[in-house]
Amino acid sequence: MPHASTAQRRSLDFRRLFQAQLATTVFIMVVASAVSGSQATLSALMGGVVSILPAIYFVWRGTRRTAKQPQRKVLNLYQAAMGKFGLTVALFALVFSIVPPSNPAYFFVAYVVAQLMYWLTPWLVRERSTP
Repeated sequence: MPHASTAQRRSLDFRRLFQAQLATTVFIMVVASAVSGSQATLSALMGGVVSILPAIYFVWRGTRRTAKQPQRKVLNLYQAAMGKFGLTVALFALVFSIVPPSNPAYFFVAYVVAQLMYWLTPWLVRERSTP
């Protein structure tokens, strides 16, 4: 059985973080659908997307392979954080200007719950020993 490199394991672990964010968003969508109908489900979906897309951008930008210079790696992380913040602001503006959520409560619940998945990061993104 081939062993995965450390970079490959970290990549898979970030996928688990995104899967957890997606699962919580889907759970909120199911609850919204059962309680309030399809418009609330769409609001929950938009909240989850506004949370997940910037996170994907951050991981993509912050973990790109660059030169082995520590300063460049730190600069990449700062650029990734600023890009994530800018993308989050842009997505909020886009959602509230073009497709305002019919039920803002589900929008914000889905957004916040997906953001809270970062608290699980120590368990979702961790080094595992390989056999």
